[in-house]
Amino acid sequence: MVNISSAPDAAPPETKPQFRFRPVFTAAGGSVLIIASVTLIRSLLSRNSYEIALSSAALLLLLVLGILGKWKSLKMEPLEPGWKPPYPMTANAAENCIQVTGLDASGAAAVPLFFRMHFIVKGRFFPSGRTRENFRGCPVLVETSVPRGETAARLPFDFPVSGAFHGDGYCVLRDIFGFFSFPCGVSTRRTVNVRSAPCFGTKLPVNPQSGAEDRRNKTSSSEERYYMREYTPGDRFRDINWKSSEKIDALITRISPDNQEKVSRIEIYLRGFGPGADKRENRASLEASWLLDRAKASLAYFLRSVKEQNSSFVFNVRCASGSRDIEDDEDMDAFLEELAGVSFSPQQNEIVESVSAVGDIYVFSTACDTGLPGYLTANSQRHVSLFLVQPAQAKKESENLNIKDFIRKGCVPSARWLAGGKTAPLSVRANRMELIYAGVRL
Repeated sequence: MVNISSAPDAAPPETKPQFRFRPVFTAAGGSVLIIASVTLIRSLLSRNSYEIALSSAALLLLLVLGILGKWKSLKMEPLEPGWKPPYPMTANAAENCIQVTGLDASGAAAVPLFFRMHFIVKGRFFPSGRTRENFRGCPVLVETSVPRGETAARLPFDFPVSGAFHGDGYCVLRDIFGFFSFPCGVSTRRTVNVRSAPCFGTKLPVNPQSGAEDRRNKTSSSEERYYMREYTPGDRFRDINWKSSEKIDALITRISPDNQEKVSRIEIYLRGFGPGADKRENRASLEASWLLDRAKASLAYFLRSVKEQNSSFVFNVRCASGSRDIEDDEDMDAFLEELAGVSFSPQQNEIVESVSAVGDIYVFSTACDTGLPGYLTANSQRHVSLFLVQPAQAKKESENLNIKDFIRKGCVPSARWLAGGKTAPLSVRANRMELIYAGVRL
């Protein structure tokens, strides 16, 4: 079994990042400090008592707030806030919130008057179709104010597309005037995989005989290696348990629970080939990334719906970086978590003979996959069901991604990313096709 995840540089779930210098003055506080200092110097030269009093009061206020805030932030250094994103985390879900705990500031470390504690999550989001090697990611900044006296808080945390988020969560102590922001407590780093928003399509009936049959032994645990029953004509004499038979004065036969079970293997191929996979090229547009996101969502829906029809199916999912067998719900959950970080792969020469020649094959791809026509031609002897995500077209119902959702959710998309070119529709044919249309709009 090969791990299909292609998300690079996966960080551990929780680590303490290196110390980063954060200025205690906000933009407003720095501006007030400069203006008050200049005003005080000018008023002293001109001997303007009104301006002297006004600028001195402003500087005194800054001094008092700065000393008080710094003192209290040092008292809060042992504070260890914990933040837990929802699991599994799905893109574009209104209920996505971070649960922040461990905000128990009391005693000498209590939040002083005219100050509030804020919890901030700051980092970078790598959307579907992007990797950390060739893309710096989208800056993310979300924060919430902790009510006075509370030890927990909720922070809205959501993304419009699938991908991976790498960032820090930390507390700051801010005055109500917005002049200072003092870091306090321990900062923690997390990596969060964001799965694609659900794609509800037509349930595709899968004939159990359309998959490749696999015979495998099904064996019970060693504690229940055999079970006993009364001898019946046709049983082998060597299976008779003579010791047990003597005790009850009847012939008892040992039966091994080992049997052979037929399993239907469903061959699936996720073709995540497209632009932006080369380090030297960063041409994947927002539209292309959205097409890949919808292809992954379509695959997730297919797996779930088919598993509901027949739980005995075993899926063999292949992609550019490897393959994985999905046999049960645990395998399904692990695969969907890895699928969130799968990005575009460069086009490559494929060995079609590596795919089993028995049974149907289910292919999920996008209009960015320029090698798809050749792949379908090479597999013309097999029954291919193609799920293809095409760019939005007029008079066609499509799933749309709104650019404004990035800003609304605290994520700033790259200008170069937004300026990417349009994706042309792909003209292909397969035995059975399901077209999904996806577009980007403001």
